[in-house]
Amino acid sequence: MSAALLQHEAWFRLSVFVGGLLLLALLERLIPRRRRLPYWPRWAHNLALSAVSTLALRLAIPLAASAFAAIIAALGIGLFNRLSWPFWIEALISIAALDAAIYGQHRLMHRYAWLWRLHRVHHSDTGFDVSLAVRFHPFEMVLSMVYKLAVIAALGAAPVVVAVYESLLLAFALWTHGNIALPAGIDQALRRCLVTPEMHRIHHSVVRAETDSNYGNILSLWDRLFGSYVNQAKGAPADMLIGLDQFRPPAEQRLTALLAQPFRRAPDRS
Repeated sequence: MSAALLQHEAWFRLSVFVGGLLLLALLERLIPRRRRLPYWPRWAHNLALSAVSTLALRLAIPLAASAFAAIIAALGIGLFNRLSWPFWIEALISIAALDAAIYGQHRLMHRYAWLWRLHRVHHSDTGFDVSLAVRFHPFEMVLSMVYKLAVIAALGAAPVVVAVYESLLLAFALWTHGNIALPAGIDQALRRCLVTPEMHRIHHSVVRAETDSNYGNILSLWDRLFGSYVNQAKGAPADMLIGLDQFRPPAEQRLTALLAQPFRRAPDRS
């Protein structure tokens, strides 16, 4: 099974992306949490940016994270390539460590002005739906992959574990950006362990204190552990203003503007 997953990983991840995107888009029509903005042109520009960023990443780093993990394993580099622990223990620790590392990266993106210039492309969307899950600048995509590969090398995570985590990360990115209404009890129960759309929506609030919270990707543990968890936004969810004030005009949401955004003058974070 592990060999089959690695052999067909690209197709599996594509299936996760297309299937997740279509499922969440359907749920957003059936059980929307907030008033839906028109799909066009937001979706067109968000998906176009995703295509450009994915192409740039493949040109800059023409190697999947799992393939890199296989090279690291062959070289005997990394913690778990030097230990002989049971595979399931290594797998659980590796997935938790990767998720913690991505949480840490997310905090750094908000902490330092030069990183925020890249990451604010993701936050400048005035809407919140599943298309936002793939709205990242090409430079952030490349930088994030370099960081992730460094973590994989340090851990010596098994290739199949990396492949599983990459698919989980993609699935949760789509899930947590979904504009879907969950019953409050179910949402709160899920939040004890996992990030939910309601929890992550707070992270996209225009209010700085809320933007700088709820950084988690899969596990909500890291936000609770490191004091960045916010349970409820100050205002009603339906009235929450999403995005960044300086990039609110429709012209700022076009593909060309999104690509140029990190290089334009705008108030930086202190």
